[in-house]
This record gives sequence, structure tokens and C-alpha cells, in this order.
Amino acid sequence: MTRMPALSLAAVPGRRKATIELAREIEKRGFAGIFGPSLGDSMALCEALALATNEIIFGTSIMPIYFRQEVDHAQSASFIHEISDGRFRFGIGVSHGPALKARGLAGGKPLSDIRQFVADLKAVPRAGELPPIVLATLRQKMIALAEEIGDGMVFANGARSHMGISLGALPEGTAKRDDFFIGNMIPTCISDDVEAAKAVNRRTLSMPYATLPNYQNYWIEAGYEEEMLGIRAAVAAGEMDKVPGFLTDRFLADTTLFGTATQVRDQLEAWFDAGIKTPILVPSSARGGQMVAFEEMLAIF
Repeated sequence: MTRMPALSLAAVPGRRKATIELAREIEKRGFAGIFGPSLGDSMALCEALALATNEIIFGTSIMPIYFRQEVDHAQSASFIHEISDGRFRFGIGVSHGPALKARGLAGGKPLSDIRQFVADLKAVPRAGELPPIVLATLRQKMIALAEEIGDGMVFANGARSHMGISLGALPEGTAKRDDFFIGNMIPTCISDDVEAAKAVNRRTLSMPYATLPNYQNYWIEAGYEEEMLGIRAAVAAGEMDKVPGFLTDRFLADTTLFGTATQVRDQLEAWFDAGIKTPILVPSSARGGQMVAFEEMLAIF
């Protein structure tokens, strides 16, 4: 029997009601969860999911900590946790420089800022019981912090071959705990045209991820130094069109899912085997937009 992944879902303006109907269908099909990225207002989406669904786990992955004050985060997270009967997972992170700059915000020191945020969140008076807190992670210090102050961790675009080393940063036994969340958001394109599917995933990871220093450093650590140094040189030269070419087939096979229905299901099993308890598939399509991508996704499970 195929182990079921979770799905990443964003409520795009003009399709929000359709997105809620899609969430009900995702629940009916038995997927492991629904997680909203930082695109749009994922907290608003989660509030809707609390009322529109009955059993499925859902959450944010991620909610940037700088976007709202701690008291607002605490009140919203507690509210969703309560009305969903504990199905909500509050995924938080520091986001990235370009996303913060676009809002006129400046990030600080990720580890100390996350530590302080969680402490302040828990200290908000009269907020109510908080949901499990899941930290957005890439490298080992944040992974260790997730165990110390949180209830789980979620990667985005992690490298499967590097997961043994990454999860090794957790204390012995933590990864096997039922109450400790381990997820990874994985760009996914299902198509019989395998090259077209690869091209979609290359576009997904080229901007902005491959140009961000924190991702480059992580992927260098994971064994992709030549690729990342090539991207850095292309960016420095203003040759952004060359960035996708450095995302090799080997790199894509290690960080994304692509190909036929059978290939994607087989690759998904490898993610479970690598220690990711909740793979969160981020659907894209070689034939159309978000709704087409979800049609393709639902069809293969």
C-alpha cells in the first residue's frame, strides 16, 4: 500500500472558494495533511481549513515570524488550534531576504530570533493553548533547535541523499517519536514527458531558491558545490538565464519529484525511507496552472 504524502496548498485570489473545495477532496482521498506556504495568508487558509475539514492534519509551512507581532501570532494560532480540535501545526521560520525586503522588513539572526520568538509566543497572556510548533530547518543548528524548543521541523527543497546527516543532528530516538513532526516540501511535476517535468522543477528552484545564499550553502553541504559555485558566478555576472542550467539532473533527482505516475510514487517511497515522515508535495504541471497540477496529483493516488 502506498504511503500517502501531504500536499502544499495556497489560496490564490479569485480561486479561494475552489481551494477550500479542493481541500475537502484532499481530505476525502486520504492524504496525510495540507500545508500552506508563505505565499498569501496561510493563517487565514488554516482558519478556513479548521472549519471546512474534519480529520486531516493541516498547518503553515512556513509562517514568517517577522510578519506579525507575537501576540497576534499567539492569538491566531491558539484560535485555530482550538477550533480544529488540535489538528493544526504552526510552522514558523525566518523567511528570506528578498521576501522581507519587499515588506520593508529586515531579518536578524535566525537562531536567536527563532528562540526568542518561541519564548515570547509562549509568554503571551490569555492566548489559550498553543498548537505544536514546527521550525523551518535546513542546517544542523536549526534542526537541533527544533528538538530543543519545538515539536518538529520542516525542510523546503531538502536533499534526500543528505537526510541521514541532517537527521543525525537530532538526539537519539527523537526522529522516531510519533509526536515529533519531520516534513519536507518537495517540488513535484507529474508528466509522461520526463524532460518537460524536469524543466518545470528547474524553473521552480531557479528563482529565488537557487540564488539565495542560505540555500546555496545548504546544497554545497549536501554535495552540490560545483553547481552552486556556478550559480554564484552566473548571478555575479548578471547572467540569470544561466542559473537553471546548473540544476543538473542529479540535483533534481535528489531534491524534487518528477516523471510518470509510477516514477513519482517510487521516488516518494524513497523520501519516506530517508526519514521524512511527512513529505509535502508542491504540485506543478507541465500542462497548466495550479488546478491542473492538483488534478494530476489526485489522479495518481
